[in-house]
Amino acid sequence: MPKLPILMYHSVTTQSNESHGLTIDVKKLEEQLLFLKSEGYTTFHFKDLQQFKSAQEFPEKSVIITFDDVYVNQLELAYPLFVKHDLKACFYIPFKYVGGVNTWDKGTEPIMSVAQLQSLSSDVIELGLHSFAHQRYDQLSIETIQNDFDLCKNFIIENRLDINNTIAYPYGKYPKTGEEQHAFFKCLKQNNIAYGLRIGNRVNTFPFKNHYEIQRLDIKGEDSLKVFKKKLKKGKSWF
Repeated sequence: MPKLPILMYHSVTTQSNESHGLTIDVKKLEEQLLFLKSEGYTTFHFKDLQQFKSAQEFPEKSVIITFDDVYVNQLELAYPLFVKHDLKACFYIPFKYVGGVNTWDKGTEPIMSVAQLQSLSSDVIELGLHSFAHQRYDQLSIETIQNDFDLCKNFIIENRLDINNTIAYPYGKYPKTGEEQHAFFKCLKQNNIAYGLRIGNRVNTFPFKNHYEIQRLDIKGEDSLKVFKKKLKKGKSWF
């Protein structure tokens, strides 16, 4: 089965001393993107995956690059790199905070406005859901989760945003066992969600075994290029 690593990023900075955890130095990000290009990787949006009818059709070196939270620094620093190097990425939006700041974790980092989200080329950036209120789905009732989806839909319609039906679970959390998981996956299906992204830190095979438990590789700001290469190839298994 072909492999499909999915990379997960958050905030981007121009200050090398701030490159740790969920924040990455823009120079380090560009170094990673240039490595992907030099190695012949093809970057995809999730909507692109529908064209492949079998594993045999899928390119050997493929990758999906994702960013959570739509910080303004992603627009200012990451987006120009994807345009410059002709690569694709996926940005996931916590709609309640659009035009505000990341108060869900008591932060002050600006979040893109509706106009800024609309300015992103759909050929370069695929927009997706990151819930409405950036809450952990494993701590919410199904009724609350459905209300969260309703709020997302209303925001999307009111602001005429082009959003793909992929969701990145806030904090990577979702119900993982029993009736709670069954009800959650049923809710996703009823809301026409095609793909649900957790963390997991393992490399996926394609086609996906479970569309609602797709794993992402957590790329840290302190990761060297050597570490990045190992995560890309082997995920969590190399640690």
